Amino acid sequence: MSITDLGLPTNGSPVTGQPLSGVGHVPPLGEGEKLSKKDFTSDQEVRWCPGCGDYAILAAVQGFLPELGIKRENMVFVSGIGCSSRFPYYLDTYGMHSIHGRAPAIATGIASARDDLSVWVVTGDGDALSIGGNHLIHALRRNINLKILLFNNEIYGLTKGQYSPTSRTGQVTKSSPLGSLDTPFNPVSLALGAEATFVARTLDSDRQHLSSVLRAAAEHRGSAFVEIYQNCPIFNDGAFDVLKDRTEAQARIFYLNDGQEVVAGDGEDQRVVVRDDRGVMTVVPRSEADPARIVIHDEAAESPAGAFALSRLDSPELSTVPMGVFRNVRRPSYDDMLRDQVAAARTGEITDADIDALLAGKDTWTVSGSA
Repeated sequence: MSITDLGLPTNGSPVTGQPLSGVGHVPPLGEGEKLSKKDFTSDQEVRWCPGCGDYAILAAVQGFLPELGIKRENMVFVSGIGCSSRFPYYLDTYGMHSIHGRAPAIATGIASARDDLSVWVVTGDGDALSIGGNHLIHALRRNINLKILLFNNEIYGLTKGQYSPTSRTGQVTKSSPLGSLDTPFNPVSLALGAEATFVARTLDSDRQHLSSVLRAAAEHRGSAFVEIYQNCPIFNDGAFDVLKDRTEAQARIFYLNDGQEVVAGDGEDQRVVVRDDRGVMTVVPRSEADPARIVIHDEAAESPAGAFALSRLDSPELSTVPMGVFRNVRRPSYDDMLRDQVAAARTGEITDADIDALLAGKDTWTVSGSA
C-alpha cells in the first residue's frame, strides 16, 4: 500500500526531488524557499563528553533535515532521559525533553493530534528498552507515524556506567562488578517481533550510511525504528571499534541492499549468508556456498521472518553484523486510521442512533440505594 493509496499528499525533497511520503500532511516549504544545516542548529552549547558518538549523529541529523523540505515549526523531536535525550536542545525545531521511557507515548499523542507535524523520537538503550520497553513495543505495534532513533552504546552513560539492557553478558560495570548476568536485548529483533513496519541499523561514525538510513526512515509512513551503534568514550569506550576499522568492517559488516546478496568481505575472503537444510540462515565462505542457497535480501517481504533471521546473525564479538534496512513494508498507520474515525463521526457517518445504541447497549447497570 502506497501513501497515495492512503489518500495522503506527499512532499518532494528540494535536494533529491523525490517524494518523502512519511511527512504526510505536513505543509512543504514555499516555492524557492530552502533551509540549510545552520537553520536547524540551535544557539545552545552542545554538551556531551569529548569523543561521544552523539556529536556525529547530531551533525548527520542537522545535515539531513533540510532534505525533508518542511518548515522547522512543523518538526517535533521528543526525547526521554539520558545523554541522547539532550538532542532537542541542539535542534532549532520544536522539541520536548520528556520523562524516562515515555517519549514514544508522548510522541504518539502529538502525532495523533497533529497530522501537520513530522514527529521524531530520540532515545537510548536504557531509556527505550528498560523503563520504556512497553511504550516502545506498542508504538511499533500500532504503527504510529513516528521516526524512532535509538542510540545504542550498551551502557547507562548519564547515570555513570551501570549495565543496560543491551550490555553484553559478563560485562563489568559500576552495577555489575563481577560481570552482568543478563542476556542482552537485540533491539532489531525486538522491533521486528513487535511487527514494526520499518526497521534499520546504522553506525554513528559512518556519515554516508547513517544519512541514507535516515532518509529511508523519513520516506516511510508509519513507525520507523533505527538502531544507531554509538560510542560512549567514558563508560564503554571502543565497544564498536572493530566496525570502525576499515579492514575489520569490510570483513564483519553485512550491508543489506534490497534485491542483492547478503555478503561481507571481498575476493577470496568474501562470506555470504545462506539458508541451510533447516531453513536457518548461516554464514559461510563464498567458495563453500551453494549459489541456490545464498540469501537475496527482500526488505519488502510481507513476513518479518527473513528479516528476523538476519537479525539473529549478530554475535557479541561483532563478527557478523547485518547493517542497513531490515524491513520496509506498508501498513496503514494508527494515527491516520484514528483521524478517519474522528472524521467519520463528524461527517455523520456515525449517526445519533448509533450513539444511542452504544449508550443503551447490553453493558448497563442500575444503581439504587439510599444516602
